[in-house]
Amino acid sequence: MIVTAILHAAMLRAALILILGMSLVPFGDSAGKLLVEGREVSPLFVAWSRFALGVLLVLPFLGPHHHSRAYYTDWRLWLRAGLIAGGIVSILTALRTEPLPNVFGAFFVGPIVSYILSALLLGERVTLARSLLVAVGFAGVLLVVRPGFGMTPGLGFAVLAGLFYGSYLTASRWLREAAPPRSLLLTQLVGGAVLTLPFGLAAWPPIDAATAGLIVWSAAASMGGNLLLILAYRMAPATRLAPFIYFQLVFATLYGVLIFGDVPDALTLTGLLLLMGSGFASLVLRR
Repeated sequence: MIVTAILHAAMLRAALILILGMSLVPFGDSAGKLLVEGREVSPLFVAWSRFALGVLLVLPFLGPHHHSRAYYTDWRLWLRAGLIAGGIVSILTALRTEPLPNVFGAFFVGPIVSYILSALLLGERVTLARSLLVAVGFAGVLLVVRPGFGMTPGLGFAVLAGLFYGSYLTASRWLREAAPPRSLLLTQLVGGAVLTLPFGLAAWPPIDAATAGLIVWSAAASMGGNLLLILAYRMAPATRLAPFIYFQLVFATLYGVLIFGDVPDALTLTGLLLLMGSGFASLVLRR
């Protein structure tokens, strides 16, 4: 009984840490939206600055054993960094024109893509119940995106971001033994900074104090969210924690209302609820 209580307490701590991390990810993207929409800064520059500052911010949390040169000669890690870079550029492009909750709803096609790719490429187990929940989640995405019924280019970029992210999640599962988790975080930040460097420099904007503050806010919140995710995954199994990723939708909706005054319409809200419901129902299946 004592062991069970300790395990439950560890799971609760891990879940709370992950929820905090998931509150930071859309918080960082809120700063990104203020930059690309309000200040007309290029998404390419915002993406590069997020990676570059992320490297500087994460280094104090890493020991010397996380800096192996071998990690940067592995083409698979560069592929993974390219996928997350493509996802961030795409989601920032979407945020130029679309409300934050809508973008995150469309973006959450990513876990669906990852489920399919992991089954096809990695041989992960597929069950009827989980497949039905994936179908429910996809229905939620369709309600947000509404292809052919008012779908905008911005939402198209949000879906593209989700495709990149789903591929990145699959690559992360594929490479989970290639390096320690914090080293994987560092390689994706360094790789993303290098891959987006020419585009970021070409799109360098005038930077005043307010713009600099938003750039730091964007990078720090994004990096903090990823660090907390890694910490949570060290405390509890990833399969038990995965549904809590959907809290991003809750916080994206909240920030959209509070910061931008974007209240989701009924169809969008229904889609977001379907996405969250399918995510948490999958937690029940994993028990």
